Amino acid sequence: MAVGNQTVTMFVLQSFTQDPWLEVALFCLFFTLFTVALGGNSLIIAAICCSSSLHIPMYFFLVNLAVLDMVCTSSILPKVLQSLIADSTISFRGCLSQMFFFTWSLSSELLLFTAMAYDRYLAICRPLHYGALMSGRACVVLAAFVWVTGVFNASLLTGLVLRLKFCGPNVIAHFFCEIPPVLLLSCSPTFLNDVMTITADMFLSGLNFTLTMVSYSCIIASILSIRSAKGKRRAFSTCSSHLIVVTLYYSTVLYTYVLPALGSTGLLDKAVAVLYTTVTPTLNPLIYTLRNKEFKAALKKLFPC
Repeated sequence: MAVGNQTVTMFVLQSFTQDPWLEVALFCLFFTLFTVALGGNSLIIAAICCSSSLHIPMYFFLVNLAVLDMVCTSSILPKVLQSLIADSTISFRGCLSQMFFFTWSLSSELLLFTAMAYDRYLAICRPLHYGALMSGRACVVLAAFVWVTGVFNASLLTGLVLRLKFCGPNVIAHFFCEIPPVLLLSCSPTFLNDVMTITADMFLSGLNFTLTMVSYSCIIASILSIRSAKGKRRAFSTCSSHLIVVTLYYSTVLYTYVLPALGSTGLLDKAVAVLYTTVTPTLNPLIYTLRNKEFKAALKKLFPC
């Protein structure tokens, strides 16, 4: 159905607070997080692309993660910043666009975490076959699968929302256009949307979480079998950053999307949504670089000052 035929052409995003001073404080906080997220992930991409020593599968996937983090924050935070100081409305087209890019980045990141866990599994558990199994072609195929599947999932779920009618009310009980709270505003049946959303959540969240945990179970078992303490520390250091990021991301995403009550958007739900849309993309560059000597050396070459 064409957008012009919709009764509702504008949505209103729910504000965090009605206190003007708190709105200013939140604007400063989100603007800082947005700047750090874009700057930090841009540094990751620049350092890896300019340093030949980092042209290995682990950093190839890290570049993909940095790009997805930038897509996620760029699709959410500009409108959040605008809502805090000016207009909190969003057009129907703008809502669908925000929904598409957020769903795309979210689903692609979940798949990418599985690919990164598989890469660490091969590097630690099957080091003699690592070069053959994780070749440049294999990395490109995995990355292409991640991006294409993310686009397909986002296109399918957003397209199903496009077919719905919205007759009012038009206040979204969330600070951005996420699928569950938008479905609550539809005046047409959303059974197919609910089924497809839950199916996508089970596949992307549940299945990928299981595969990631299986990979890390094998990794931990392999590390524990190493006799020397130095060898254990070295092996664990290659995957500890990724494990921290996965734990932060899945703990918030699973809380939001595995809730029995579809579309529950209380204050706690908003706080959790801020974590996986804003805080995690901001922390990723810090987590991956603070303890990484190779990356620090690449940054020093890129910025000698």
